[in-house]
Amino acid sequence: MHQHGIGAWMAKRRLKSPDKVALVHGEGATVTYAQFADAADRISAVLRRLGVGKGDTVAYLGENSPEFLQVMFGAAQLGAVFVPVNTRLAPPEITHVLTDCGARVLIHDPEFAPRVAAAGTAEQTPHILVTGEGEAQRPGLAALVRDTAPDPAGPVATEPEDPAAIIYTSGTTGRAKGAVLTHGNLTWVALNCVVDYDVVSTDVALMISPLFHVASLGMGALPVILKGATMVLEKGFEPGRALAQIERHGVTMLSGVPTTYQLMADHPHWASTDLSTLAKLTCGGSAVPPRILNAYEARGLSFSQGYGMTEASPGATSLPPDMTRAKQGSVGLPHFFTQVRITDVTGQPAPVGSVGEIQIAGPNVFPGYHGLPEATSDAFTPDGWFRSGDLGYLDAEGYLYISGRLKDMIISGGENIYPAEIEQLLGELEGVTAAAVIGVPDERWGEVPWAIVTVREGAAVDVEAVRAHLDGRLARYKLPKNVVIVDDLPRTASGKVRKAELRARFGA
Repeated sequence: MHQHGIGAWMAKRRLKSPDKVALVHGEGATVTYAQFADAADRISAVLRRLGVGKGDTVAYLGENSPEFLQVMFGAAQLGAVFVPVNTRLAPPEITHVLTDCGARVLIHDPEFAPRVAAAGTAEQTPHILVTGEGEAQRPGLAALVRDTAPDPAGPVATEPEDPAAIIYTSGTTGRAKGAVLTHGNLTWVALNCVVDYDVVSTDVALMISPLFHVASLGMGALPVILKGATMVLEKGFEPGRALAQIERHGVTMLSGVPTTYQLMADHPHWASTDLSTLAKLTCGGSAVPPRILNAYEARGLSFSQGYGMTEASPGATSLPPDMTRAKQGSVGLPHFFTQVRITDVTGQPAPVGSVGEIQIAGPNVFPGYHGLPEATSDAFTPDGWFRSGDLGYLDAEGYLYISGRLKDMIISGGENIYPAEIEQLLGELEGVTAAAVIGVPDERWGEVPWAIVTVREGAAVDVEAVRAHLDGRLARYKLPKNVVIVDDLPRTASGKVRKAELRARFGA
């Protein structure tokens, strides 16, 4: 038997660092790597008794917790496929995920029981378990694990190309698709992070983003576990508590989106919190605005920024902290084991500095979408590169800059307008806290750009202020023709703005 997948990780961690604290949760409870591995073994036995075998799918609906990770590794040891379910999904969306992946087992936190019931999961999922103790007639996962011995059969043989997880895309266009990530994909993305973010065994990572999102899982949890470091699990994000946890646990690593970091910097305890241990900040979703860079640099902190998508497990590029200012606006260089190229409309390599489609290759790139052969075929070029659907360009030194989505590009009077370029400059305008630029139909020009923004209370932001800020920095045809102030921008779980919703609301 050969176990070449992530299902082998727990046994190796138990051997190498049994007494090291792997997980911190709740109000300071800890789980060592030996305890982590034992729980994964017992969960594996529970799943096997439910008939789960190699290739079967095990879905999990719950917040960040030790159980989330223990179930993932327990499933991996059986060669089963782990399917984390977005906790923000409505019942019909949960039904779609469970039906599409053919979940044999659903494990969920008790608070999601009403949504699970409304989703009618019993109709398509043979076994449904709740985390915790459960009830006398229906024991929960904790009770089953306590009463189940590790399976003497041990792990099932797996290879790097075997499926390890199905991660459902955000569904910004149409129904969510299940991206199949292999054991090899998850291993290589973790290795990319170890190399490019310099993860070490003494790190303490604060996990404030949900683990059901591929960035938190693939680039947060897995590199930490691979190195035998420590993870502090938070069920949600509250800026004051996050600051307190950094100080309490000596956190060295933190990942988030720009809004996360802005809320922390705006919190009353920001100036008084001891951040001396914090050394590695990573940010995705969108470029970090200068005002956030300034706030953190004033505390001696710099960011690693990056770019990726679910299909790349998800990391494609990273910008090291020492290049944040020199390459401001860039999302960095390809990860160590990943390649990135730009192609023009004919599929040929685009010249340096020319905008084209961003394409990605490497062992972290997924093999395809679950049950969707046509979508899978469309997602790859004839020579095997993943077509991201994003627009960008490479500078002379190989640094990537994002121009926007192919579908988000605005064509105004025959001129191409890339929203990301405008959004980055809007982020520098005093009072603007977030911005999205969309194309709105126009009788004369075909489309014109509109800016949808959120602002600080009392800020004087209007179309004149925006155009004055951008005038002279952008061609005039790129200047927004209207500015709409909203309370919040609709976002996916990964923090990306749902522009389809904005176009439906303002673009009619």
